[in-house]
Amino acid sequence: MNSNVIAADIRRGIAAGEYRYGARLPSVRDMAERYEVSQQTVAAAYAVLAALGMVRTERGSGTVVTAGRSADAHLGNFTPPDLASASAWKPIADGVQATEETTLVRQLPAPKTMETWGIAEGSQVVERTRIRSIEGTPAQHKMTVIPYEIAARAPEGHEGAPPMLAPVGSEPIRPPAGVRVADWLGWDVATTEAFITAEPMDPAASSALGMADGTPGFRIVNVTKDSNGATVYVTVTTAPLHHRVTLNIIG
Repeated sequence: MNSNVIAADIRRGIAAGEYRYGARLPSVRDMAERYEVSQQTVAAAYAVLAALGMVRTERGSGTVVTAGRSADAHLGNFTPPDLASASAWKPIADGVQATEETTLVRQLPAPKTMETWGIAEGSQVVERTRIRSIEGTPAQHKMTVIPYEIAARAPEGHEGAPPMLAPVGSEPIRPPAGVRVADWLGWDVATTEAFITAEPMDPAASSALGMADGTPGFRIVNVTKDSNGATVYVTVTTAPLHHRVTLNIIG
């Protein structure tokens, strides 16, 4: 058992109220005995939680919980804006070069974990992964999941592979200026719900961003649904904690 597993277990305990706000966590020695690991491993787990802002180590007082029970920070539902009003992602600093590259396109059966996004286990989905970089350094890992029957749609008169099935290395295919991607592809898009958490990055994101497995980061999940409440697509964006998460809502 490594420090990331222990940190995730303690984090679940904090979210469930097992370790309450302001309470002291067991000592490193006691926690090492509980998990049957070294004290160094527990100390590393506590360091991960501290980086997430969930605990604070105080001299003479041990490690104190600084986060409350899990709660939803609802950002509201919105209709994706017309592309003429939207802007591409960009670095915080002006004059810095930002690039984006598709690194993976594959079709696979949806795992059970996708049920929380409204995608049935075993149904066929298309997964597309992009890496966003600043001055050549990976800054964001973005995965998009689309039910296959939706991903396979193409604009009227389009030749070649449907845009969402275009393989890695293909030239990007964009809709006409001022036209939403959803409208261009004939998708019924009604609402998007966003979920933002700070948690250890998954292995794929950690590797893509050149960071150690379990490094803390932001995880932003956007679930877009049609007018009947069925999932059209899901995006999962992972970024290190020192980056900023922003959102523009255009009415």
